[in-house]
Amino acid sequence: MTSGFCPDVFFYALDIPTLLGHTAKNCFLGGLVVEKHILILATTNDFLLKFEGENIALLQEMGYQVHYGANLREPAYLSDGERIRAKGVALHHLDIARSPYLLGENRRALEQVLELVKQRNICAIHCHTPVGGLVGRLAGRMSPLHPVVVYTAHGFHFYRGAPLYNRMAFYPVEWNLARYTDLLVTINQEDSRAARRLPLKRGGEVFRLPGVGLDRRRFSPLPPGERQALRESLGLAPDDLFLLSLGELNLNKNHQVVLAALSLLQKTPQGLAGVRYGICGEGFARPRLEREIRERGLSQVVTLYGYQRDVIPFLGCADATVFPSRREGLGMAGLESLAMGVPVIAADNRGTREYMAFGKNGLIYPWDDPAGFARGIALLRGMDPARRGALSRRCAASAAPFDREHARAAMKEVYQEMDRKVRERYGKITQSRRIDGVL
Repeated sequence: MTSGFCPDVFFYALDIPTLLGHTAKNCFLGGLVVEKHILILATTNDFLLKFEGENIALLQEMGYQVHYGANLREPAYLSDGERIRAKGVALHHLDIARSPYLLGENRRALEQVLELVKQRNICAIHCHTPVGGLVGRLAGRMSPLHPVVVYTAHGFHFYRGAPLYNRMAFYPVEWNLARYTDLLVTINQEDSRAARRLPLKRGGEVFRLPGVGLDRRRFSPLPPGERQALRESLGLAPDDLFLLSLGELNLNKNHQVVLAALSLLQKTPQGLAGVRYGICGEGFARPRLEREIRERGLSQVVTLYGYQRDVIPFLGCADATVFPSRREGLGMAGLESLAMGVPVIAADNRGTREYMAFGKNGLIYPWDDPAGFARGIALLRGMDPARRGALSRRCAASAAPFDREHARAAMKEVYQEMDRKVRERYGKITQSRRIDGVL
């Protein structure tokens, strides 16, 4: 029998309703069988399976019942509820909004999280996204249970080169919330350095992960025959240069700089002959992009494929991906492309700096430099097959350090430390209650 401490014991001793849902692995204290409950908190319903699939299994192996709190109606075009439940995760809708300025929605979300912590005996919160991090850490501070709080920063908004407003608005918030953070997880070097200057809760630690786990068994170069068949299914000619972008249609993803680059190439002697550009993604900026495509005369060149649950067939067809985001914490789309042997034309940001090397696995330009992106496209178009093949092999090799096994090992260290803090924190609670004669 192993020893473990959970808030469930505290509730049980106070004669609060019987423990719910004994489906997770058990821990033991004083002869009572209890469960450890963790809440993964984000803003959108698609976040969990996109970025936390590996972590669900890891937490379950450690004996945790996993709960997921998010706005289950956002994004509106996607519902992963059944797939999430199939993994043994309890789902909870929150009125949480992606914008921190929607105060009414986010205040309700905070109240909902506090009630969830109370009702489900949550002993740890792992929060993600800026607003998820805000709500989760405030809940950890305000709840009488004081759950252990882990925050993964997928990219601080006060990054190097960020607008002055970002530094003035977001840095003070992060500084104050750090005091309610037990463990702070970063995914790039710049954010890791910034995190180590923040005043974490006493005993707090900063961890750096090599991304959220790249599945190189799925994302690997396709055999030539399969690749050709997929290209034909998309109506691509053998000699077409097929460029692909993956990502939500919003201003940060910066797809418009690629449209501007294509417009510049359109004016050159070679024009856009044999060039095709596709975007897999959905979002509020779609009407704006559609209008810009028409106004630039690119309707025969650019295709919006919408949201795609499986992007591998598209990546397998691509000659290069274009990853022009203004900011990224890391950028899994770029890594997935490299793992498949597809070079990347990327914007220079703290995320892409983790894995991009100019000329080795692609090309890098400032996010607001359409002429640079145009040069990159022209360079790849003029590359002979032998050079393109060598580039593809270097791309695949450059993704290896971000393999899911490395990320899983690093995340296991985070969760082991979290679990140690859970046992320590709730052990103290139960021990104090024994002294008082309650237990």
